[in-house]
Parts: sequence; structure tokens; C-alpha cells
Amino acid sequence: MTLAAHEQHALVDRLMSACGGSYPPEIRRRFFISGPQWAAAYRGQALFHAPTREPVEPSDVIRHFSEIGIGWWTSHDTDIISPGELMTGKQDEILDSIATSLKQYGLQCSMVTGETFFSPVWAGSPAGEQPEVRAYAARRLENVVGIAHKLGARFVVYWPGTLGYQFQGIVDETVMLKRYADLINAACEKDLSLAHTRGTSTMRHCLEAKPFEPQAELILPTTDAMLGFIGSGLLKYPEMVGVNTEYLHELMWGGAPRAALARALVAGKLWHIDINDGYRLKHDVDLGVGLINPLDWLNVLVLLRAHGYSGPFNLDYKPARTTSNYGVFKVSFPTAVDRFITLWEIAGEVMTDPIINEATRALETGGGVADVNNPDAVFEGNKELWTLHELISHRLFQILLGQHRGRTFVDVKP
Repeated sequence: MTLAAHEQHALVDRLMSACGGSYPPEIRRRFFISGPQWAAAYRGQALFHAPTREPVEPSDVIRHFSEIGIGWWTSHDTDIISPGELMTGKQDEILDSIATSLKQYGLQCSMVTGETFFSPVWAGSPAGEQPEVRAYAARRLENVVGIAHKLGARFVVYWPGTLGYQFQGIVDETVMLKRYADLINAACEKDLSLAHTRGTSTMRHCLEAKPFEPQAELILPTTDAMLGFIGSGLLKYPEMVGVNTEYLHELMWGGAPRAALARALVAGKLWHIDINDGYRLKHDVDLGVGLINPLDWLNVLVLLRAHGYSGPFNLDYKPARTTSNYGVFKVSFPTAVDRFITLWEIAGEVMTDPIINEATRALETGGGVADVNNPDAVFEGNKELWTLHELISHRLFQILLGQHRGRTFVDVKP
């Protein structure tokens, strides 16, 4: 039996309802979850892929986010303003219109980021050799700060995706790092000036690392590299600069996202997080949070809850090319939010689980060996405790699947 378009919408709605497990908009708004303009308006295009969806205007994205219960909106500068209209009177008109839409639908702007990777002017990096390119880059970053102030954002994010090179030996990496620091310094100084003039607070400036693409070799490929750059002495205002760690960007190079987040937490620089999912040692597929690595995501959220992270969770992912315009807002975004909320609440269960807590306390107490200078005695006195590592891992699996609540398949047949 064939289904007409309106019948297909009805089928999607019915099956979404049958799935259950969703949260009402008022519950979703309790979480600092932000929805990017670029993710909602992504048309399914890629290097080898033509678009599969129609364009979506910012006002429509904001309206849909409001209906879903996403309380925060984010954007690149060029998601909403064409390059030719940046830093013109038309920019002000567009921003006024977006501010009106945000107010009308009850959303706030959480973050603005600058596009310094798509335009051909960035072919050799915004911090390359040519002084006029760097001058334009500084103006663009200063303008991003101005947009953020105008829209009331708390955060500015910088992704230096072209900060690197295609061929070895063509740049002096130390010089490029100094030139990039100059650009960040210019943005921070613009922020300080605007905050003083407007009588508002300065924003948090967050650097986002990515291990691969678009340059063949990147100079700041990981969160750890960004933390080193912040502490390098090149920045005039290091206290204003932190990191935006993206889950998939850390996973892509074979790293452990949770460990990268922990190092940023220890440094006091974890201010913003992009949430998505994907695969190790693959390209940037930007799948919805929890669809590939739900157990890893559970452990990430346990860490963040345990250490009081209260910053934004930005839905930096791409709705699948096979998802329609209708499905983006009826299926993709609602389910991404609901998976996050569910994993966040499960993480709370992990933190209060009596079995995990007792096992952890036992490990931390140790076997009470008196002769700590005798490694054989230390091993013998603790070897049974180390079995608890695997037990805790199994318990995490049980909690993720609901087995701790008695869920079993009693009629299992071989």
C-alpha cells in the first residue's frame, strides 16, 4: 500500500507517539540545551552529497525550537548574515529581526561563533602570512563579538579549522600561533570595550579543537592543544579564554572524550560543550547524541554531573540526509534532546547507586596492608578488590538498560 505525503506525516507522528519516552517542552527547557541555526538548517549537503532538504529561515528555526522546548539558540555569523552584508547596515536589520523572533518565541541566544573556514579568503588560514587577510580576520572576530553582545549571548566560540597547512615547511608554526593569538586578543579587547560601554559583563571566549580537516595538518588539533595554547603566554587575557570541547572531535582521533573533558575541568577551562556522536578514526559524521556510544555518553555525563558542570550543551550535529524537513523538527531534534535528558537522569542514578558506591568505597579504602613497602603483600591484600572494576562496568550496563530495575527476558530460548 502506497502512502501519500500527508499520510506519511501522519505515520511519522503516530510512530513517534508509539515510541514513548519523550518529555514535554516545559521539562526540556529546564536543561541548558542549545540548538544551532546551522544544525536545524543543514540541508544534507556534503562533499559527495547534494542537498536533500529545503532552506529554513532563522525565524522558523527559532519557532520550531520553542515548540520543541529548546530554550537556547546559537549561530555562526554567516548562518544568518551573508558575507556581503556583514558589518553593514543590513546586518543590524537582520539582527533586530532575529532579536524580535527570539523574544516572540521565548528563546535566548546562548552563543555566537564566527565562520573562518568556508570563505576562499581563509584558504591559507585566518592567521596566515598576508597582513590584509589577518586584518580582515580580526575585523570579523570583532564583529562576531558585537553580534553576540547585540543578541545577549554569553559565549563566543572559535573553530580555527584552517589554522594549519597542506604542505610541510610552508609555514612557521610558532609564528602562526602568535598571529592567531593576536586575533583572539583583538576579539577579547573588543569584548572588554563593548562591555564597558554597555555596562554589561564580558563573555566567555571558547576555543574548539578538531583533529582533522579542512587543512591536512592542524596546529591546534585537540582540547589539550588548546589548553596549552591558552597557557602559552601568547594571550593577553587568558582568564577570558576557555575551551568548547566537542565530543566527536575528541573521539575522531582515537582519544577518550571523557578524559579530555576531565583535563579541561581540572584546568578550570571547560565552559562550553558540543554534543553529538560518531565513530573513532572516522570523519566528522556529526550524528545525534547517544545514537552510537550511549554507554560512553552515560559515563561522560556522570563525570560532568559529579564535577558540577553547568554550562551549555550545544546540539552540534547534522540531522540525517534521509530525514525530511518535517522530520528534522518532529523527530530529529526532539529525540536528540530526549536522549540527552534520559542519559543525564540515568547518570544521576549511577551516582546514587548503592552497589557502585559500595564497590567504589571498598576500592578507595583498600585492603589495609600494613607493610606498604612490600609489593607482594600489597598485591595479595588488594587482588580481590580489583575484581570490582569489572563488576562496576557491568552495573553501569545494567543501569543503562534498566536491568537494575528488574528488567530481564525470562523466556529466553537458546
